[in-house]
Amino acid sequence: MDDHVISAIKKQVEKESYAGKMGLRLVEFGPGHALVEMAPQDDNENIFGMIHGGAIFSLIDEAFQVSCNAYGTVAVALTMTITYHQAPGRNNVLRAESIEIHRSRKTATYDIKVKDDQDVLIASCMAVAYRKSDKLPFLE
Repeated sequence: MDDHVISAIKKQVEKESYAGKMGLRLVEFGPGHALVEMAPQDDNENIFGMIHGGAIFSLIDEAFQVSCNAYGTVAVALTMTITYHQAPGRNNVLRAESIEIHRSRKTATYDIKVKDDQDVLIASCMAVAYRKSDKLPFLE
């Protein structure tokens, strides 16, 4: 694992304003893997007082982007298919874990699961990334 790439990605995530607004925290990551946590926030609620599906998608997307870009080259989403299995409890911390299940020269496939702090499956996602040959722009 390239420590320079890992350090640079960690810094970018820490200053990413959207992740900050959503309460996302990068717990651990490496090439092909990431674990991201989201603490409950009042402004992430839907009309039913539950965590909004869009907030859960943002959690999934953060884990996906970190896991597929941790190789040091740009990777962008091609498809993301999400299934919401269960509504999380109002005050539950959610964790998304992205695991690479296949990688070729041009694409990579990720299995992403969101669980609450009781290890209950909240959502799952199959995501495909297009892998470009460009280095991450913030590595320069």
